[in-house]
Amino acid sequence: MDTRLVDRPAFRLAGHATRVPLIHQGVNPHIQAHIAALPPEEHLRLKTLGDTEPKGLLQVTDDVDPDGREGSELTYLHGVALSRDTPVPDGLDALEMPPGMWAVFRTSGPHPQALQTTWAATATEWFPSNPWRLRSGPSVVAVLERADDFSTATCELWLPVEPA
Repeated sequence: MDTRLVDRPAFRLAGHATRVPLIHQGVNPHIQAHIAALPPEEHLRLKTLGDTEPKGLLQVTDDVDPDGREGSELTYLHGVALSRDTPVPDGLDALEMPPGMWAVFRTSGPHPQALQTTWAATATEWFPSNPWRLRSGPSVVAVLERADDFSTATCELWLPVEPA
């Protein structure tokens, strides 16, 4: 697995949040509808706001059921990362991220399958063989490159971690 550890100072995740059901495989139509409902100019505005890592437009999931049950609700935020001192513009939801370590997993290939396969492998391969465990906080997906039809993509999966 292509993985790196990043020690981040406090930052914010800001964007447009909604509650959706958890779907383990394939495209989540509820998330897709949420993103599609945002006007194109809002995507462009969000891109200009992001000023720290993770870079680009982000797919953030928070408040996930501890057992990860299919169909349970989670908070999904379509947004960007802001440095701690950057004010959150009116009309955007924000999540405050405390300082801490993040495990960053790079994926590339068919989308969303490559991302979902890597996500599963973090639990079955990476965490059991490394001295880290998940800590409280959201998971973040940064889409670095993608095909026009989103059939393939290169992404980074950011997971908050702490020593095991």
